[in-house]
Amino acid sequence: MMKKLPDAEFEVMKVVWANEPPITTNIIMEQIGYEKGWKAQTVNSLMLRLVERDFLSTDKKGKERIYYPLINKEDYLKFETSNFMRQFHDNSLLDLVNTLYADQALTDNDINELLEWAKQRKD
Repeated sequence: MMKKLPDAEFEVMKVVWANEPPITTNIIMEQIGYEKGWKAQTVNSLMLRLVERDFLSTDKKGKERIYYPLINKEDYLKFETSNFMRQFHDNSLLDLVNTLYADQALTDNDINELLEWAKQRKD
């Protein structure tokens, strides 16, 4: 069963999903590791945790370890979104929209897009 990823592991998975497999720790270091101040050992640990959580598979290619995604981005985002909706909004889209509206996070343009989206789904 899929579980929520800690933030650092999710950041690694975003890089994995954005690149053509196989992925190496060097790719992760180049794209986010140096910027975040991670050591190569940190990235190796994160990758191995993702293998343990069944998000990645791994093989050895010569001296290098390579990784392949086992979970695609869309499936994970569906999982996260449904958890968020259930946990914070009792599965109510209206409650989520009301929260965003009250927080002034929705613009008039956003509301028009939502109305257009709903209209297309209804027809």
